[in-house]
Amino acid sequence: MTKVTVLGAGSWGSALAAVLANNGYETVVWARSEQLAEDINLRHVNERYLPGVTLPEGIRAVTRVEEALAGARLVVLALPSSALADGVECLRFVADGAVVAHAVKGFIRPQNARITSYIQERVPAVRDRLAVISGPSHAEEVVRLLPTTVVVASESRMVAEFVQDAFMNDRFRVYTQADVVGVELGGALKNIIALGVGLVDGLALGDNTKAALMTRGLAEMTRLGVALGASPLTFSGLAGVGDLIVTCTSEHSRNHRAGCLLAHGLSLDATLKRIGMAVEGVGTTFAASELARSHGIEMPITRAIEKVLLGELSPADGVGLLMRRGKNHEMEDVGAQPLTALWMRP
Repeated sequence: MTKVTVLGAGSWGSALAAVLANNGYETVVWARSEQLAEDINLRHVNERYLPGVTLPEGIRAVTRVEEALAGARLVVLALPSSALADGVECLRFVADGAVVAHAVKGFIRPQNARITSYIQERVPAVRDRLAVISGPSHAEEVVRLLPTTVVVASESRMVAEFVQDAFMNDRFRVYTQADVVGVELGGALKNIIALGVGLVDGLALGDNTKAALMTRGLAEMTRLGVALGASPLTFSGLAGVGDLIVTCTSEHSRNHRAGCLLAHGLSLDATLKRIGMAVEGVGTTFAASELARSHGIEMPITRAIEKVLLGELSPADGVGLLMRRGKNHEMEDVGAQPLTALWMRP
């Protein structure tokens, strides 16, 4: 059997490992906790991150990264962005010719770097064999074999199709993409809007408000994405609107849950402690806000959420601030050609 390795034994890493093991690969997971590795190997569970789930017996967990990576033909990086530096250092042990795919939905702070560019800069040996996996895919549903569809993007069609073939089955459908920048940014930026929708739900502001926030949030995501080199079309696909919908509406979304807790009066620190796992939308909000300022991009929703996270604005006042903005044309800068050109007369 071909050996594949997943770096990261959290919920998403365990779910991706389950897909690969079910596809017949020799699947190794690198876990930093001896207890977690023992739970996976002896009891086939990961109760901390995926309670109530039985993992495939074909998954083997190890704590030595050299052992995990030895001979692996595919390496999947599935760590929180805050822990990615350790994971990237591990990539120096990757076998020659191995493909590396990351499934991280965030930015490297404080540089505000995209994950792929960060990896390429620090491990040039894998530059041409790198892919990103994204899309609407909660680990809790993937591991239960509920039908899921994702996208894998790479600068190399061969690499994208290699990862597609590794993961594809009748419960986990994989599309390929060439727009690495757009796929990465879509997966990261939607977490900001999910925080906002959580705030809206916490304030009981109703479905109209949620729909407006998601729609205008998608416009913000696209605006910044295009400024950073992405195709606007990518944001209408799985990594854009698809991931936005699932993260804003699902009970599994940690970002949505964080927004609800903030709306109920918890501080940011207390919210993060209550959730107990990475809430990527927090760091992404600060990163996107800084990137928007440096590129001269309007992102009013992101900036309002940033102020809420910093304690400078209450959630209710943030909504009021957005509603009182000056009037504008809906498609003022989303399309390649301003739609106002379609008007026949002033």
